[in-house]
Amino acid sequence: MAEITAALVKELRERTGAGMMDCKKALAQTDGDMDKAIDFLREKGLAAAAKKEGRVAAEGLVEAYIHGGGRIGVLVEINCETDFVARGEEFKLFVKDIALQIAAANPQYLVKEEVPAEVLQHERDILRAQALNEGKPEKIVEKMVEGRIEKFYKEVCLMEQSFIKDPDVVIKDLVLEKTSKIGERIVIRRFTRYELGAGIEKRQDDFAAEVMKEINR
Repeated sequence: MAEITAALVKELRERTGAGMMDCKKALAQTDGDMDKAIDFLREKGLAAAAKKEGRVAAEGLVEAYIHGGGRIGVLVEINCETDFVARGEEFKLFVKDIALQIAAANPQYLVKEEVPAEVLQHERDILRAQALNEGKPEKIVEKMVEGRIEKFYKEVCLMEQSFIKDPDVVIKDLVLEKTSKIGERIVIRRFTRYELGAGIEKRQDDFAAEVMKEINR
């Protein structure tokens, strides 16, 4: 059995536009053979997700989620191409999952490009100072900072976060997988998260754990 490496999965994803989990499955099914894996994805209709990027997605749903008796509230708009898909159970469950993700993981932005330049620079300055205070050589500090910036993106950008129900899946890959499965372009357009007393000094709770507890009831 061939080893299915992260590099192999990444290459297949780049060549097909299919989701990461679909690529892993395809490579596992074909013993790591790239060409056979591509054929596998094409046969399953999973290699076409990237081709849907230019299509208009103006239908969809706005989901409202309230957690903890009104302590956290989320509004999220997710678009698809047709009202038929928007009314389907698969799409509705996906929208609900994203609302739960926002409630639990508290993203500040949708994608990397939305992070303001001044916020990014401030973070870089702090990370650079941390690395220098740790006694790291100047020549490797910048590489360390960039690595930590990627971690920062994974914390504050929804599309870069790990899915709370499956930490091995990143939200941007989950979107691709749902696009492939549903057969229409899916776009997380915007969201707002409210937290009771935000900005007021108070006791801190593990909201992610609370949300997951509620999901598993």
